[in-house]
Amino acid sequence: MALVTGASSGIGQGIAIRMAQEGAHMVVNYYSDEEGAQDTQKAIAQAGGKCLLVKADVSKEAEVEAMFAQAKKEFGTVDILVNNAGIQEDADFLEITLEQWEKVINTNLTGPFLCARAAAREFVKRGVKKKTSTAAGKIIFISSVHDIIPWGGRVNYTTSKGGVMMMMKTLAQELAPQKIRVNSISPGAIKTDINKDEWKTKEGREQMLSQIPYGRIGEPDDIAKVAVWLASDEADYVTGATLYVDGGMTLYPSFAAE
Repeated sequence: MALVTGASSGIGQGIAIRMAQEGAHMVVNYYSDEEGAQDTQKAIAQAGGKCLLVKADVSKEAEVEAMFAQAKKEFGTVDILVNNAGIQEDADFLEITLEQWEKVINTNLTGPFLCARAAAREFVKRGVKKKTSTAAGKIIFISSVHDIIPWGGRVNYTTSKGGVMMMMKTLAQELAPQKIRVNSISPGAIKTDINKDEWKTKEGREQMLSQIPYGRIGEPDDIAKVAVWLASDEADYVTGATLYVDGGMTLYPSFAAE
């Protein structure tokens, strides 16, 4: 069974649907977009999968614990966690408020911490289910290329993603002896609602493409396919890794030879 946070749209929705298509029972977490979560549930049902919708604010400890309790009650255990929920609250550094800082840090960094802790406790308690997987559990963080690329006007977002990278590596190191694999996927420019204003316009699309050597903007399923692989036993020897799925954005295309 796989639990995906922030699965009512975009990358999280794509991952939840793709994992269901591969045979996983799904817990779809959402915070405010119930209609989007229901769309995810419908797509999972069309794929022949089972799905539980759970509304929860991942930055709240009590709500995270309740979400995992619901998941275990419905499906017996949790095998895979995809920490996808994330937000942006952009502001110039000289103008950013403490509220804007805390809002992003709480969702993007504290939320993944709380969910990873709840998942890891379940994995350790249950141990390896050899009929299911060679690992006791898998945790996948959905980060961003901005865990290594600075981005002016978004210090809260980039700090949260940089923190996710070190959280992932530390957890991977600490939990490996318990046969728990922990990895990250760092997407580049992906067509989601968060950047629709850019890729929907000719100017915005051209600006995005200028930063992508491979010449196309990514789709949520580009990330979903990688997440499915990381969660599978085909990736059993992969832990503590960040996979950049970005069409080459982290290759610094502005430095390419003319």
